[in-house]
Amino acid sequence: MVLYTSPFPNSFLSVLHSFSWGLIFPCYWLADRLVASFVPTTYEKRQRADDPCYFHALCIIITTPIYLALLVASLPFALIGFLLWSPLQSARRPYIYSKLEDKNHANGATLLTEWKAAGNGKSFCFGSANVCLLPDSLARFNNVFNTQARAKEIGRRIRNGASRPQIKIYIDSPTNTSISAASFSSLVSPQSGDNTNRTVNAGIKRTTSMEYKGDNCGSNNSEDSREDKNGAGEPNDGEENTCIVRINGEDNGHMSDTETDNVNGQAHASGPAEASLEGDAEISKTPNHQQKEGDSGSLDSYSASRESLVKVRVGDGTVDQSTVNNKLLYKASIMKKTSVRKKKHTDETFDHEISAFFPANLDFLCLQEVFDKRAAEKLKEQLHHYFEYILYDVGVYSCHGCCSFKFVNSGLLFASRYPVMDAAYHCYPNGRGTDSLASKGALFLKVQVGSTPQDQRIVGYISCTHLQAIAGDTTVRCEQLDMLQDWLSEFRKSTSSSSTANPEELVAFDVICGDLNFDNCSSEDKLEQQHSLFTHYKDPCRIGPGEDKPWAIGTLLDPEGLYDEEVCSPDNLQKVLESEEGRKGYLVYPTSKNHSSSQKGRKASLKGNGRRIDYMLYTEEGLYLEWKVEVEEFSFITQLAGLTDHLPVAMRLMVSTGEDDP
Repeated sequence: MVLYTSPFPNSFLSVLHSFSWGLIFPCYWLADRLVASFVPTTYEKRQRADDPCYFHALCIIITTPIYLALLVASLPFALIGFLLWSPLQSARRPYIYSKLEDKNHANGATLLTEWKAAGNGKSFCFGSANVCLLPDSLARFNNVFNTQARAKEIGRRIRNGASRPQIKIYIDSPTNTSISAASFSSLVSPQSGDNTNRTVNAGIKRTTSMEYKGDNCGSNNSEDSREDKNGAGEPNDGEENTCIVRINGEDNGHMSDTETDNVNGQAHASGPAEASLEGDAEISKTPNHQQKEGDSGSLDSYSASRESLVKVRVGDGTVDQSTVNNKLLYKASIMKKTSVRKKKHTDETFDHEISAFFPANLDFLCLQEVFDKRAAEKLKEQLHHYFEYILYDVGVYSCHGCCSFKFVNSGLLFASRYPVMDAAYHCYPNGRGTDSLASKGALFLKVQVGSTPQDQRIVGYISCTHLQAIAGDTTVRCEQLDMLQDWLSEFRKSTSSSSTANPEELVAFDVICGDLNFDNCSSEDKLEQQHSLFTHYKDPCRIGPGEDKPWAIGTLLDPEGLYDEEVCSPDNLQKVLESEEGRKGYLVYPTSKNHSSSQKGRKASLKGNGRRIDYMLYTEEGLYLEWKVEVEEFSFITQLAGLTDHLPVAMRLMVSTGEDDP
């Protein structure tokens, strides 16, 4: 299948479309600004709290007539542009495929090595987020604003989080079988001069041996990290951008200077992603752009979150957790003050956490509500620093391809570190109310993640969708889930080049992610909870219809509290969501038939952990029979605090081949 790199089949139509949109845009922009001036966010209200009460009213009285006059003057041009723009949509392609040609511009994609299906398997990491990038006037109804600046900051935070090194420390001790996750809670300011090579004695149990893996564990963001990696040896095919330190032994003394020098030297080679690239010094107007000390939303801050920048697995042996205070030299900063949180639900087969960062080595990203075209361009530009392949501006416009007139696209965006082989988009024809004005639908993708020694392609399928949002439209959402399954089945059949007897392709995974606009605990969403989709696809957070696992939390934030001091930074939001009382204050909760009209009045009786409407689903059906797919890690992410009213989610899948390492 040919992937569309431009929205129209020839340059003449593209020029004509640009001309028609140029006539429409002034009217669109003025109408957007006019409505936005009457819908202040809570952040803006607080900023104006010290101003005289008449000041804002005076500004509106002055600017409104100006906007209205210019809007009326632009209407004739907008009408002419619309008459040209609307028929052109019949020739428009359903998405734009962008491939990064200059790989020096990327931070993560160039580190990938082709998977040869050798060894025990390979992990793949998927992320999904609703980023609320609507026209500014509409975004304000969700209490977020300045869509253009938010788009750039969202992209910057995602690629900074994903491109950081994945450092893992495994502590093996003969008597302990517990699993603990250690994470650094702070970074100190960069050291200079000879201090960058200074060794700090570690408080981990005395080790008799130390095994280090992952010479390629640094991102290629800086010249320093590239030079360090060139001196460290060839990359490890098993894990890209990952450092693994394995510590064995029982001596309770400190590590020797030789051993700590080894740790610090290797950690220095795994320097973090540069916090900002070209153009990042520009001041943003988003409220959380100025990073405070303690804000780990961006990696250029001095403070890292309690999320596991380093993960410690204690194998056998009782370890005093207060002694786990290993100080590693990390680029030009020293990570210190290690805190250990034990896994609360030990019966779970995979790790789960509330994280202040997007996972390191994020392979695939699915975004929803990227409706604004200019914001999509800014977001794409930032994501291309890490992801090599991006599909954006997905959907249809006007009356073409769907039953009703569509003013905006589907809002879907997909980014990948692996090459996209095929893509298809379908629009849901049954949208109602305001949702019918957007071409909400499903985007289906086939990616190549490797090949076997027999030259068989290893592929994966990813589906990204956004369902009907209006509460009570359960029948509409169930119909859309039916269509999603049918379209996915058709896509797999049409893109498969294999036969059962002689397979040319091996399917490694099949994942569905997106904003499904229903949760698994609300009594009003029972039809969706019992849909057949959940018999074919597994939800890692779900026990069964109407019941989530105890550690799963809601992904829909209460818009009124987005800018509260307690949750306005990734670290603060992470800490709040780790407590039940904090979740009750800042998450939207499932509804029941016997609830009161006031949410504040029912806070005390709320049960559960919030409305989880953003999903990551996977299946074991239709995959290569000799392979096994398991969830390795699931995360709720707070890195976009203050930038959207949803919590992003991420899932890491391990594809086990069952073969021994060569």
